[in-house]
Amino acid sequence: MIARSVRSGLVENYHRGEVVAVDAGGGVVGRWGGLGRRFYMRSAAKPFQAQVSLDRGARLSDEELAVACASHSGEPVHMALTRQILTGAGVGEQDLRCPPDLPMGPQARDRLFATGGAAPAPIYHNCSGKHAAMLAACAASGWPTAGYHEADHPLQVHNLTEITEALGEAPEPVGVDGCGVPTFGVTVEAMARAYAWLAVADRYRRVRDAMHRYPALTSGTGRPEAKLAAGLGLVAKAGAAGCIGVAVPGRLGLAAKADDGSFDAAVVAAAEALRRLGLVPDTAAPRLDGVATMPVLGRGEPVGRLEPAFDEA
Repeated sequence: MIARSVRSGLVENYHRGEVVAVDAGGGVVGRWGGLGRRFYMRSAAKPFQAQVSLDRGARLSDEELAVACASHSGEPVHMALTRQILTGAGVGEQDLRCPPDLPMGPQARDRLFATGGAAPAPIYHNCSGKHAAMLAACAASGWPTAGYHEADHPLQVHNLTEITEALGEAPEPVGVDGCGVPTFGVTVEAMARAYAWLAVADRYRRVRDAMHRYPALTSGTGRPEAKLAAGLGLVAKAGAAGCIGVAVPGRLGLAAKADDGSFDAAVVAAAEALRRLGLVPDTAAPRLDGVATMPVLGRGEPVGRLEPAFDEA
């Protein structure tokens, strides 16, 4: 177990999964629960894909780099920075190959409806910043922008090499993510190892610093991963279907995966693992309100909570 939902005193649901922490030397320093299978990193791979875009010549400010690492909420600042990346690379929204979508954030979606712009578009997809940076990398490298999302495109070949080196093993299998680019099958331990590299390697300094400095740009205002990152001064990146990667700069990497795909359970478990590792000082605990535990709602009001359950069978 990694978490449980308690409603009005009754344990309503247990969330199985696994949390692993790996130190700078690649050694496991904490493991809780057990998954027993591989899963896809999904958007948790974005910091490493953004590094490849930098390597291939994408010229990004720190704010733009944060959005390139983002599963953003579609707030105006996310849209503005994504469009800046495209304009700077000499490409346009029509070149994006993420699917048409509406903003992921409810407030951003409501704002769009209020202005009459309710038609789904690729720019609103939560991965559009990553795709914009990929297009910028292709333009800088002289590679075709058409087909940049396909597994055999030179950019995606470089991405596969990058993630293989960060994981310390070949990802298996390689699939297609919801946004259309390749995604990588991993174990929780391998993902934690990659985030340990993100935490300590000089190679990832710009990516790490951008995510550390702008946690709301890599996700969205009030999002749990942004609260976790800001509250503890670390880097956190969500992945779809209930996974999260955490890089504690200069210290360690951590990965959490909920078997049932609950992202909230993965976040609660990651926060608990950090506490058990001694990385949540008493002074920081209030800043994790709504992260260390999360409310369970009834009629829109709290009637219980989602809480860690590491010590339960």
